[in-house]
Amino acid sequence: MSTLTPREARIRRHRRVRSKVAGTAERPRLAVFRSNRGISAQLVDDESGRTLASATWKSLPKSFKGNKTAQASEVGKRLAASASKAGVATCVFDRAGYLYHGRVKALAEAAREGGLKF
Repeated sequence: MSTLTPREARIRRHRRVRSKVAGTAERPRLAVFRSNRGISAQLVDDESGRTLASATWKSLPKSFKGNKTAQASEVGKRLAASASKAGVATCVFDRAGYLYHGRVKALAEAAREGGLKF
């Protein structure tokens, strides 16, 4: 029996979740990607294969100060603002195999505070 690397385990969890979670035009999927340096999120309509709104840590101003959790919450706020401009009020959350903890949780809570419902 072989052991999985942490990356392989996350990808396996992500595949398992994605078999059950899909986004539509009315209720897109909020997909999160977390790297060592930053975090990004996008609202995806899986039926048409389009991204409706997105936000990333690279779009933050250079003057932004804070740790990666604060960075994630700012990305969540910007995503919620972008979603409201696109006319999206509700979505389904796809944590992409990451634990709902730390940066992923901060992004989700900030998106909820910004007006997204999931």
